[in-house]
Amino acid sequence: MTLTLSRVGKDYGTRRVLDGIDLTVRPEEFVCIVGASGSGKSTLLNLIAGLVPASSGTLALDGVPVTGPGPERGLVFQSGALFPFLTVAGNVAFGLRLLPLSRADRDRRVAWYLREVGLSALARAYPRELSGGQRQRVAIARALACEPSVLLLDEPFGALDVQTKEDMQLFLRRVWQDTGTTVLMVTHDVEEALMLGQRVIVFGCDPGRVAAEVPVGLPASRTLDVKRTAAFQALRVTVEDLVRAGMPAT
Repeated sequence: MTLTLSRVGKDYGTRRVLDGIDLTVRPEEFVCIVGASGSGKSTLLNLIAGLVPASSGTLALDGVPVTGPGPERGLVFQSGALFPFLTVAGNVAFGLRLLPLSRADRDRRVAWYLREVGLSALARAYPRELSGGQRQRVAIARALACEPSVLLLDEPFGALDVQTKEDMQLFLRRVWQDTGTTVLMVTHDVEEALMLGQRVIVFGCDPGRVAAEVPVGLPASRTLDVKRTAAFQALRVTVEDLVRAGMPAT
């Protein structure tokens, strides 16, 4: 599905949080949004997820207006938001109970996604028994198990240490390539955006708006070594300068 936003705005009271957002995300594309705190990046994901309504403009999937939450959009937060009383398998299966699937089909789908995220051996474990990175893998598997057309990620690795974050970046890129799911991800980390995305959208502030779009012309198959290349470092400087230019004056 193609995600299309046209002149999207969002107000909270008299405050304009987002203004005139035009954005198209094509099927199977990986797009990252970066910007300073307060630029409305997370608000935009909430609009796309259908959790809050836009104040102006239109959001649509393949021309069908977004009017509320739907199974064609999966959302993962920074915290993972797992159910502590459910096992890993139970968390992954949670959304599947709302789909017209037999118990056998549901179990097969859960098993496949647990293999995909490397957690088959922990299917009966509870969230309290997992590391931060493992909990985020469960959250991503849970979102993907419903096989959404678009996966929305809101700073999913923001609370992880550097090494775990880099491991999760490699993991997420592999899952994206394996599943062909369209991904729209918000991150504060410019290096992460360049490591993962095919395009980086830079948001400006007061109100939040699309300030720039940067194509990421790096190889489709990426390892962590790409971060050491001259091309990567040049892109990093470009995007960081654009983020800084869009920050509010102090």
